[in-house]
Amino acid sequence: MTELAIHTADRDIADDLCEQVRSAYADRTPLRIVAGDTRAFYGRPVEGKDLNMAAHSGIVSYDPVELVVTVRAGTRLSALNAALAEKNQMLAFEPPIFGEASTIGGAVAAGLSGPRRPWAGAARDFVLGTRIITQEGKLLRFGGEVMKNVAGYDLSRLMVGAQGTLGVLADISFKVLPIPTANHSLRLSMGLKDALGKLAELGRQPLPITAAAWHAGELFIRLEGGASSVNATKERLGGEPLSADFWQQLRDHQHAFFAPDAAKALWRLSLPPNTSPLSLDISDNDIFYDWGGSQRWVKTSVAADTLRKTCQQAGGHATCFTPHTQGGAESPFTPLNPVVEKYHRNLKTELDAHGIFNPGRLYAAF
Repeated sequence: MTELAIHTADRDIADDLCEQVRSAYADRTPLRIVAGDTRAFYGRPVEGKDLNMAAHSGIVSYDPVELVVTVRAGTRLSALNAALAEKNQMLAFEPPIFGEASTIGGAVAAGLSGPRRPWAGAARDFVLGTRIITQEGKLLRFGGEVMKNVAGYDLSRLMVGAQGTLGVLADISFKVLPIPTANHSLRLSMGLKDALGKLAELGRQPLPITAAAWHAGELFIRLEGGASSVNATKERLGGEPLSADFWQQLRDHQHAFFAPDAAKALWRLSLPPNTSPLSLDISDNDIFYDWGGSQRWVKTSVAADTLRKTCQQAGGHATCFTPHTQGGAESPFTPLNPVVEKYHRNLKTELDAHGIFNPGRLYAAF
């Protein structure tokens, strides 16, 4: 097995982090797990002593032939992406980068995926294994570095999206994929109804589509794969060429649509595929369809209860991305139903008995 050497500037401070967790566990001291701090806006604010992961960084091992990389949680996303690109590979779930200091640990903890998610998979689909610091300050390994790992409970993937409330991510192993040999992005002038119909039609065909979005009268599509397939589909769809930077701007909320609006909160609506436009008083300029329509970014002053009820009736849910201190919803996440909440509480109690890991981040009560 061929592996790239560990960078000399990389650091493993797992022992120090374990000691800090042991001390917090003994003293019942809440910990705020932080590295780049670029996702602090997501979820509820946490009050606690900082457990800084930024220095725990670097690629532990990387086997381009096996398409597996293991990396410390404090590693910056920009550095990891650059290392993978040198071998013409990538993190296929396209984790958003909300600032230069964004880290891979924060990306996994938030569980967010970029425009390729419906076609390639979500963040948790690419996590093979982890090293986790438990509530007692023990460093334990879960999962492995192969896709077929079914022994025991899959705690590694459970950590994806848990926002640091169940333990401290120390190292993460990922399945990576080759960068497509050809790509082309295009834009088509099209109303929303026609765009959703077009996407439903295209989705039933074996086309090399890896991103699809709509906003303000324009449909945006990304094609990736073999050159012949991409070229044939490009000729078929037509439209105007679109800069590949568009998808990075959408992924990282750098598009003009995401500019802060003091009068409106930013919401992420997660809906089943092919869901029709919702009955909400929102203009086309204030809604951005992503993931072929399954993910919808909305800027609105509509009451949180109304927005969430409408989403639930359509089989989805709504999450507020605007900090509550800036006019957003008091509770960023949709309240859990009693049965699901019971399981969440039991899991939190089992893995974090004293509530020291990012208390209140997901839900105020735990």
